[in-house]
Amino acid sequence: MERRTTIKKAKTLYKENFIGIKELQPFFRKLDIPAELSQGIEMPDIPYSTEELNKYAKDYILILGTGKIGNINLSIRFIRDKMGINPDISEPCFYNQDWYLKENFIDTILENKWYLIRKNVFEETRAIQPNELIKKGIVFPSAILCTYTFFSYYFYNDELLWKYDFVWSSDVDHNGDRIYVGKYKDMDEINKNGFSIHRHLALRDCYSAINTI
Repeated sequence: MERRTTIKKAKTLYKENFIGIKELQPFFRKLDIPAELSQGIEMPDIPYSTEELNKYAKDYILILGTGKIGNINLSIRFIRDKMGINPDISEPCFYNQDWYLKENFIDTILENKWYLIRKNVFEETRAIQPNELIKKGIVFPSAILCTYTFFSYYFYNDELLWKYDFVWSSDVDHNGDRIYVGKYKDMDEINKNGFSIHRHLALRDCYSAINTI
């Protein structure tokens, strides 16, 4: 039988990369969620064995996922509405774009369970097509898990995850195009700051060419 790790031991092991109910409170306050509701969230058992937690402690964040608090769905749509889209008013915020507001994935919510999500990108995965990475066994997190983790981690640790990097998600839009998120800052300082949500356009018959003489 696999040994399970207590929350106390996991917190000691993961340090600032442990995000439980207490660590989520700064984020929830930014979302205007009453403390009496957010502090009453069910604390499920950690599903990972001691061996697994030790293996991933260096590079991963252990975070308690919460999809619903009272009658509030913690979706991308809800978080976006609260965080805003203008860095001149408040940061961190979302990058100002609205193409995804009619997409289903922004209304999905997390299960009430613990997640392990990698803190930094795999360097060897840069500029490789997502389908190739899936074939290599990489399991992409959902867009809501990335979003929830990004803001939760920032308000607890004052640190931007994936600051200059996009990360692939497990979600696709209505056309089947892969969603990728992150890259809060533009290294060239041309675009404004903001947590980005984009889609990787797959080649379809509507992409074609013309000629010029």
